Amino acid sequence: MANKKEDTKKTNVKTDAPKASLPPSGFKIVLREILRSKSALTALIIVILILLFTFGGSLFLNKAQVTEINIADAYYGWGEAGHLLGTDDGGRDILKLLIMGGRNSIMIGISVTIITEVVGLIVGLVAGYYGGAIDSVIMRIVDFVQILPQMPIIIVLTTVIPNYNAVTLVWLIAMFGWTTTSRYYRSFVLSQRGRDYILASKTSGSNNFQIMFRELLPNITSMIIIDVVLTIAGNIGIETSLSFLGYGLPSTTPSLGTLIGFANDPVNVINRPWLWLPATLLLLIISLSINYVGQALQRAGDARQREN
Repeated sequence: MANKKEDTKKTNVKTDAPKASLPPSGFKIVLREILRSKSALTALIIVILILLFTFGGSLFLNKAQVTEINIADAYYGWGEAGHLLGTDDGGRDILKLLIMGGRNSIMIGISVTIITEVVGLIVGLVAGYYGGAIDSVIMRIVDFVQILPQMPIIIVLTTVIPNYNAVTLVWLIAMFGWTTTSRYYRSFVLSQRGRDYILASKTSGSNNFQIMFRELLPNITSMIIIDVVLTIAGNIGIETSLSFLGYGLPSTTPSLGTLIGFANDPVNVINRPWLWLPATLLLLIISLSINYVGQALQRAGDARQREN
């Protein structure tokens, strides 16, 4: 009887023992970090609202009507004649231009980011993984592209390229943006290529392509997400700067930069703030919100590395 009781106690102890908890998924860590920070949560909500405002609002607008010039309605102020944010020198509604311009600027920022991330990731993976002579050659090319004066070259090309449009602008900006991204990923790959799981994959007979994209790439996923978010904000700023200077999107295509460009006239700065102030505030809010979300993602990436 005593032995049976002891066996029963041992069984109960084993049953009551807590199971080994698995580390939380990347999505749960990101969600936890965003919910933990009020600023990051607020920023994320603002980003979502801006996307709904620009992309959702543009679905109900016709570009031809938005950009149609009507001199009789020029320079209406805040709320005059049914125009909530007034009109510009061509009688075009500022609110509608803000919706279309915000969508265009964000779309260009996202498009440039996709191209630079793909190119930069591949270049960074190859350079960091192989190292040696291959790394040296690739990095010398990257150095050469980085020392080129980006803005003057883009400005010159926009004036000489025939049939210039938004797609052309995307490729011109991406032509220089991939270098910073490739250096960023190369540094992480260099820190990973000597790890045990990479050496074990080589020993097991996996080829280099499989190791880079099946083993190494998933381990820098959090860094990719962080870089994508922050790069979008930077590319929106580049497009806005070029459009502000008159070398970005064509004049017939609304942009945050073209709206902010009204501030070049001192009369508009003082007497007509509705022309440039809404676009300036929208750009500022987008940049700050994306930055706060990016900081939360960076903390989530650090937390995931610690828990793994």
